[in-house]
Amino acid sequence: MKSSSASEHTDEKNGGSDFGGVEVTADQLDTGAQLLYGHQHELDPQEANRVRRKIDMHIMPLMMSEIQFMDKATLGNASILGIMLGTIFYLSYLAFEFPQNLCLQRFPVAKWMSVNIFVWAVALACHAACTNFGGLFAVRFVLGMCEGSITAGFLLVTAMFYTRTEQTLRVAFLAQIIAGFISFGCLHIKTETFEPWQWLMIITAILTLIMAVVFWFFFPDSPTNCWFLTPEERITAVLRIKVNQTGVENKHFKKEQLIEALVDPKTWLFAFFAAVTNVTNALVNQRSLIVASFGFTPLQTTLLGCVDGVIEIVAIAAGVTLAARIPNSRAYVGCLSICPSILAVFLINFLPWSNKVGLLFSQWLTGSDAPSFVLVLSWVSCVTAGHTKRITVNAILLGAYCIGNAVGPFMFQAKYKPRNHVPWVIIGCCYLTMIVTLLGIRFYMAAQNKKREEEPADETYDHVYVHNSTDSGATEKIDMANLKEYLDLTDIQNRDFRYVL
Repeated sequence: MKSSSASEHTDEKNGGSDFGGVEVTADQLDTGAQLLYGHQHELDPQEANRVRRKIDMHIMPLMMSEIQFMDKATLGNASILGIMLGTIFYLSYLAFEFPQNLCLQRFPVAKWMSVNIFVWAVALACHAACTNFGGLFAVRFVLGMCEGSITAGFLLVTAMFYTRTEQTLRVAFLAQIIAGFISFGCLHIKTETFEPWQWLMIITAILTLIMAVVFWFFFPDSPTNCWFLTPEERITAVLRIKVNQTGVENKHFKKEQLIEALVDPKTWLFAFFAAVTNVTNALVNQRSLIVASFGFTPLQTTLLGCVDGVIEIVAIAAGVTLAARIPNSRAYVGCLSICPSILAVFLINFLPWSNKVGLLFSQWLTGSDAPSFVLVLSWVSCVTAGHTKRITVNAILLGAYCIGNAVGPFMFQAKYKPRNHVPWVIIGCCYLTMIVTLLGIRFYMAAQNKKREEEPADETYDHVYVHNSTDSGATEKIDMANLKEYLDLTDIQNRDFRYVL
């Protein structure tokens, strides 16, 4: 921060005298504080809504492209075509998740995501040239390495641009259906040199490459420098998220926030949920094989996979809408969405094996639990403040996600076929564990809110200042008291922070 006008403003406000309080350095400040300092703006609700609509118009189409989910759906659809290397993908994802999050903090978010999408596209195209396990191992490893930036990047961007309620609603879920139709079309391609699964990889690689270019030029890094917002609109965009008390971003890594993330109980509760729920996610990569075991042909199996996408879209849309309209209902809505999946486990275990239509509908019903993990992703962003803490928690959460996905497929062993009773019992137990964990997370954060309501008001950060160097070389103290929400405080440091439930 270097501005003579800012110093003049401070001198006028404080009579040119020093004042007590907590001193922070410029690199401790959130980028939102640096943008807002010196601007005496009140948030106009109508203008805020107009800016939100403008943000939606530019961001949501790109987020709805869901590049990473389309390519993960390709994993599942490719399994029926002879590719079963999901575990390698998720182990690589796990190994690079924290480095990817560090890079998302250090570099412009959109640019780093676009680089990873580009590398992903190249690796995806290379599948078609692979002739042995070693080649497939290498390209799947690269895919997992790049994947770690996408979901984490979207979590950061939604937290920067949207309020807590808006984050819950802005969820993308179109890729399952698109990938299913692409796979079905690829099965009808007959060439002498290329197999259908190779065409599937080439087509999705081309689509991904196009999106890499689009992301580079059109996806924003932050509301403080967003290309499609005017300077005044950027201020409005930052003021809009003041209610979150999570700020925008901070490019400096803070060791104390890393430690806090590691010792915060809710970090591990969310991670445990992510691991358990993604053990059941093995159904995504095994779905084609399970449906085929009911007696459907490869063509029928691939086309029927589109229905899975429809069910997940409907379930997610209903779940996030309900959670957004009913305050503090995320855990309850998540639990409600899991109940039909528990019913599906019973049906698949006890329906006659000859009833393939009933078994198919039961398999489809397992997709009803999709809102639970989507709600948890948005929930984590809403209840985690401090940029370094946020990227650490995101890395741990997505790391647990990888562990669940890597472990899950090992349930489906040849000795359990065709009914797979043991895997289905494990999946049923996971569903029950997910419900208990969601309720446990809610109970813990509700207790923390109650504790903060009962404790005396914390005035630690009511008087905060930062040293500012003027053009003449003098040093002045700048009062940051009105920008407490943008001091890059964690949810534990800021005792005014209340956890949404």
